[in-house]
Amino acid sequence: MDSLDTDRRIAPQVASRGADRAFSALTGLVALAVLLQGLWAGIFLEHDGERDAAESWIEVHAKGGEVAILLAVLATAYAVLRLRARRELVIGSLALTLLLILEAYLGGLIADDERDSLTAIHIPLAMAIMALAVWLPVRAARRR
Repeated sequence: MDSLDTDRRIAPQVASRGADRAFSALTGLVALAVLLQGLWAGIFLEHDGERDAAESWIEVHAKGGEVAILLAVLATAYAVLRLRARRELVIGSLALTLLLILEAYLGGLIADDERDSLTAIHIPLAMAIMALAVWLPVRAARRR
């Protein structure tokens, strides 16, 4: 076996590790955005019942959700294009994107339509999203 054959076998593994790292970085940013969502929610929930006092933090929370969705969409596209062989990452990133969209929709109903009873779904769903957002980059970093 010559060195050219060895290089051909190693090159896909190195490229795959780079793709996994890029995906880990993207999903790590999603996890950070989700973590900040919790922080901002805590700040505006501190002003319980005082919508005017909390309004700016509610807006920050909404914009943060949009950023999280955008990053999740990018991570999903990256997984589909570069990590097709790692089905768990493709499915996980797609699930994360869809859950973030659902979460934003519920948040909109709570903020805009004052359907505060949906908070009982919104907050536990946020915890599930955080778990998935942490699992994805960890899983991507782990080799089969």
